[in-house]
Amino acid sequence: MSSVTRTHRTRAVRGLEPGDRPSVTVVIPCFNYARYLPDSVGSALAQDGVDVDVVVVDDCSTDDSVTVARGLAARDPRVTVLVHEVNQGPVATFNDGLERMTGEFVVRLDADDLLTPGSLARATALARAYPSVGLVYGHPIHFEGEPPAHRSHVRSWTVWPGRQWLGDRCRDGYNVITSPEVVMRSSIVARVGGQMPIAHTHDMEMWLRIAAFSDVARVDGADQAWHREHSSSLSARKVDLLKDLSERREAFDVLLAGPAGSIPEAQTLRRLSSRAIARDTLRTACHMVDRGRASEESVEDLAAFAVEVDPGAASLPEWRQLQRRRASASRGPLTRPLAAAAALRRRLRWELRYRRWQRTGVYDRSRGQLAR
Repeated sequence: MSSVTRTHRTRAVRGLEPGDRPSVTVVIPCFNYARYLPDSVGSALAQDGVDVDVVVVDDCSTDDSVTVARGLAARDPRVTVLVHEVNQGPVATFNDGLERMTGEFVVRLDADDLLTPGSLARATALARAYPSVGLVYGHPIHFEGEPPAHRSHVRSWTVWPGRQWLGDRCRDGYNVITSPEVVMRSSIVARVGGQMPIAHTHDMEMWLRIAAFSDVARVDGADQAWHREHSSSLSARKVDLLKDLSERREAFDVLLAGPAGSIPEAQTLRRLSSRAIARDTLRTACHMVDRGRASEESVEDLAAFAVEVDPGAASLPEWRQLQRRRASASRGPLTRPLAAAAALRRRLRWELRYRRWQRTGVYDRSRGQLAR
């Protein structure tokens, strides 16, 4: 249970006795990633200052992934390989790997991603210093081709009360974590369970669920993982705007239908997340109108979705902004300069939020305690 009473940033300390090495199980789900698997496994096995075991779970690959995985296991006894005879998808594949976790901490590392050198030692030092922390994350480097240079100096640690961090995510409606940069405390994972069968936001829902029952922390300054961008990755699949909004909504719905629904803040969290998704839906519709890319049908669909998510959406400022934009757009090209100015303001706001995320791991400043 959470024991941190307020968000604080502190200097990183080592705090480990000589010979007291944290143990980490790295679960690597794999589907047709034979070409990336050796580097992914190697980045885990090469971690200094921790004892690592790797569980590769192949999800009925049709390439040479199983042969490659078994070759890696034959060369290093720290590697275990599980093979699905039938494709089961990324959630079941990861959850099968969780059943083999033996470490004090556990990591999900997709077979096309890599850990930066020293990342596990940095994260587990923080978690050991704060036993109430169930999830540690950091900055991921998104890349194509070869992994670029990374930063290894830790500037500070940030520790949030878990439910405050959770409340902030419900207020903004976004996922602030990519995935490979996360280190979880195994005892918390055993308590809250693995990933839920959600198509695209299963990672997000799990981070939120962990935050409902433990504190959350971040390694500041260092790059904790490399996330590979390529056309065949799950994260690169094309998701239309309404689909993305629907899937983020689903993450919050599944979260609050599960164990997190029993916490005292649950109803407040439900209202916050519904309002956040509705507002983002309406902002999306405004953006489409400004860009001249919105059909009447698509705007109606977004407006209807906003009301479905939050029945009070029609009272929001974003609703009124959308109606004004639709009225202006119907008057023709004289309104385009105003639309361009609005688009520029949005872009500047987004760039500021993105820079804050790179520096602090969150898009917006913390709002403090939740009202119950």
